[in-house]
Amino acid sequence: MAVTEVNSDQFRAMVRVANHRMSKNADFVNSLNVFPVPDGDTGTNMSLTIESGAQAVGSNNSTKIGDLTKSFSKGMLMGARGNSGVISSQLFRGFYKATEKYEVLTAQQLADAFQNGVNAAYKAVMKPVEGTILTVAREGAQAGENRASETDDAVEIMKAVVEGAKKALASTPDLLPVLKQVGVVDSGGQGLLFIYEGFLEGLSGEKSSDSYQPDSVEMDEMVNAAHHQSVQGQLATADIKNGYCTEIMVDLQADVPDKQPFDLDKFREHLSNLGDSLLAVSDGEVAKVHVHTEHPGAVFNYGAQFGQLGKIKIDDMRIQHESIIDKDQSDEKPVDFAVIAVCSGNGIRKLFTSLGVNRIISGGQTMNPSTQDIIDAIKKSGAKRAILLPNNGNIVMAAKQAAEVSSIPVGIVPSKTISQGMTAMLSFNPDATVEENVTNMTDELSSVKSGEVTKAIRDSEINGVSIKKNDYLGIIDGDISIDRSDLVDAAAAMVDEMLDEDSEIITVMYGRDTNKRTAKKVVKKLQAEHDDLEFEIHDGGQPVYYFLISVE
Repeated sequence: MAVTEVNSDQFRAMVRVANHRMSKNADFVNSLNVFPVPDGDTGTNMSLTIESGAQAVGSNNSTKIGDLTKSFSKGMLMGARGNSGVISSQLFRGFYKATEKYEVLTAQQLADAFQNGVNAAYKAVMKPVEGTILTVAREGAQAGENRASETDDAVEIMKAVVEGAKKALASTPDLLPVLKQVGVVDSGGQGLLFIYEGFLEGLSGEKSSDSYQPDSVEMDEMVNAAHHQSVQGQLATADIKNGYCTEIMVDLQADVPDKQPFDLDKFREHLSNLGDSLLAVSDGEVAKVHVHTEHPGAVFNYGAQFGQLGKIKIDDMRIQHESIIDKDQSDEKPVDFAVIAVCSGNGIRKLFTSLGVNRIISGGQTMNPSTQDIIDAIKKSGAKRAILLPNNGNIVMAAKQAAEVSSIPVGIVPSKTISQGMTAMLSFNPDATVEENVTNMTDELSSVKSGEVTKAIRDSEINGVSIKKNDYLGIIDGDISIDRSDLVDAAAAMVDEMLDEDSEIITVMYGRDTNKRTAKKVVKKLQAEHDDLEFEIHDGGQPVYYFLISVE
């Protein structure tokens, strides 16, 4: 049946299904990360971003489309995480601006809204890159505009947007050579396609497994909050064995390929081998799972054998634990000029504090803080002006959005690594202006080379480097340069490539998955060939990376 006007109920359905579809496929989008390292979080970021928008829409009872798109835009803006989340929020900010005056949307107005979203997103990105989510959004919107000249059916417009986005996504490897090299499409573009497909299903009213919304008791009402509090109170962050609090719901009545018979006892037994703190229940129609694990994807894959996955939720308990430490230490006196840094790892937190950072936002790779998280940190600082150190390239855009809506002057020093952030702090002057500090601190970023050592999660080839799964990778200022089967060899080889005739100080920060003894082996190996260099070793406690190493 044709839909000539999109009303508030239909828009709510569009958002609801899109949110569900993005959540369901977040892990798949994460898997499209170009680099074969365990930090692909595009799907997680986009899922959390649209979830924030969906919650805002759900709490708005207005029957006016303009009111709902405003809530959706504001919710996504505040919940935006990572570059993909920020760009998505800008797409729907433009969408809102084109629809704010309307009670309902015609097919043409719907098409125009997608186009206005593209315009807003391109303006928000300083140097737009084709072959990304921007390309997918642009081609989808253009297809919608073309179809609008032929029909007044909003469902047909949405179908055109989806098809245009799908074709554009398939072309992304031809536009970005690194995608073709690895053999994947753009992860952000794939996430946006899932959102658009959800819009189409919600608008058309077609029955889909992705629209499954069980109305029984949610998992978070079944898990006693005191359980998590006891974990937080008894463990140091580094001692948390299974760091991801993972929750799923499985629609056991849905048809899925190669569906397996469900037996609750066997289900529990298998999941018990994937982690601890397991809770698995079923009423015969729905199975609900709560488990602490290091491998959320394994939980998802196992559950998907028995039916359609519904609600998916992942919380990084290590970052949550650090946030609790933040809260426990929140009695700090307000300062006139705050420096706020994003990092993860107790040791790195202490290093930043010793350099003069006033407040830490827990986050980094695998868990980017949202715009709202950054705004909250600015407010809690009690400062009259502030400097933000994102310390990760995927957090810079969210930091800029937070600065734009802050009630106090906020400057962004675009640090992309922990090492850059620490070096920038050496030039911070509390008596200077925000602008002067941004200039001086930013100038320091180029004086340090940053190296990161992590483990490959799949075979690949990047920039001429042949990568084998489970090998150790050396990443120099964002580029994978080293692949070795031995951790110490990888770290030492990476530093060798970072050195030049001006190098003087090497700082080694070891993470939670290695130790000081191994760090000393790296230093000893380097000292044998570079006895003129000065070395420092610190316990960083960071996740994901075995070593963070700076050369100055």
